[in-house]
Amino acid sequence: MTLKAGDKAPLFKLIDSDKKEVSSEDFKGKNLIVHFFPAAFTGVCTTQLCTVRDAIGMYHNDSCDVVAISVDLPFTLGKFKELENLNFTLLSDFNKDASHAYGAIYENWILGLKGVSKRAAFVIDAHGIIQYAEVLESAGDLPNFAAINDTIARLN
Repeated sequence: MTLKAGDKAPLFKLIDSDKKEVSSEDFKGKNLIVHFFPAAFTGVCTTQLCTVRDAIGMYHNDSCDVVAISVDLPFTLGKFKELENLNFTLLSDFNKDASHAYGAIYENWILGLKGVSKRAAFVIDAHGIIQYAEVLESAGDLPNFAAINDTIARLN
């Protein structure tokens, strides 16, 4: 299933890099940017998340928050967050439930690896409705940050 603007965002409950459960319901009443990425410590994923880190003032405030999701273990995400000074929540979708629900999963990725999150970005409004959806087929591509920023500006 391909999610698009106007669809209800799937709910998720995942473990963060501090090994605490985080639910999409925790962000109810706020706009939420959800980034999916294939793997911590890889080049394009690092660029994606450091771009978010460097623009965090736009994304993390009273009306908006941001999370990033991969199938990495919480322990791996914790180290990645520390080394890259990431200032937002990283969530482990090790069981791949959220990646499947958002249509952001490679059944077959590189090197014969299966079940890896695709690079994707979603903007969900304060009512749980998707306002922007982008799922990239190529792990080498970055999300359209200008479109994400425009969507957030429109919602604020």
